[in-house]
Amino acid sequence: MMKSLTDCYKLSNGVEIPCVGFGTWKAENGEIAANAVKAAIAAGYRHIDTAAIYGNEESVGDGIHGSGVKREDLFITTKLWNSHHGYDEAMEAFDASMKRLRLDYLDLYLIHWPNPVAIRDRWQAANAGAWKAMEELYRAGKIRAIGVSNFRVHHLKTLEETQTVAPMANQMFLCPGETQPEVVAYSTKNGMLMQAYSPFGHGAVFSMPDLQGYADKYGKTIAQVCVRFSLQMGFNPLPKSVTAERIRENADVFDFELSCDDVEALAAMNGIFGTAPNPDDRTF
Repeated sequence: MMKSLTDCYKLSNGVEIPCVGFGTWKAENGEIAANAVKAAIAAGYRHIDTAAIYGNEESVGDGIHGSGVKREDLFITTKLWNSHHGYDEAMEAFDASMKRLRLDYLDLYLIHWPNPVAIRDRWQAANAGAWKAMEELYRAGKIRAIGVSNFRVHHLKTLEETQTVAPMANQMFLCPGETQPEVVAYSTKNGMLMQAYSPFGHGAVFSMPDLQGYADKYGKTIAQVCVRFSLQMGFNPLPKSVTAERIRENADVFDFELSCDDVEALAAMNGIFGTAPNPDDRTF
């Protein structure tokens, strides 16, 4: 049972990853993102998640370097964007992300989406090339762990045909009512940690009356219930805020436990969006 922000899951290769991460999607590049990262680290987060497409890697790097916490005590993730699938392209994208973050190594690197619209007729080969680059970077010690994001079972099975290192994480849309059981079961069976990139359902959970009922029951906020739910599902939640008070509040989830019945009820809620985003029909 996780008891603090610094408690860790262990990835399949033995690398430890803090059980709750700080997400930075839509944190505007500049002082907003930098200050949010610094506030998160000051609040005890040691796991920071960003992506090339977020457009804020520079400021995330500023926050990391301005935090006063040693690099080796932090776990930093970024992601390969759709425009750089393929071997050479992935190598180039990794170097660019590292320059923006101003880091010597990365803790986790993910392929952001499996089937970008621009390469929909050749996504299999493009992913194989990108993964080969990531495997080489991993073996060279430039990345401590590699994984994927938004990959469903057929994407994972296709990658298996060429991979020599299996993905260690799969970052998905996971929240109450959106638990994607098929891909979660397949991913975990194959050694992947499930990361929940939107434990708040892109904000939709805050307008759901049923969730307010659970918050009232436990004397917590809806956000805290959702983060706690994610942990009890065995997921690695990545809550995001740019407000210092909420950043701290979202991490205050270790002094209560949801009942098994409530976890099951939250998982079975009517989907917030009906279904999680389908990577095969995205328009980017």
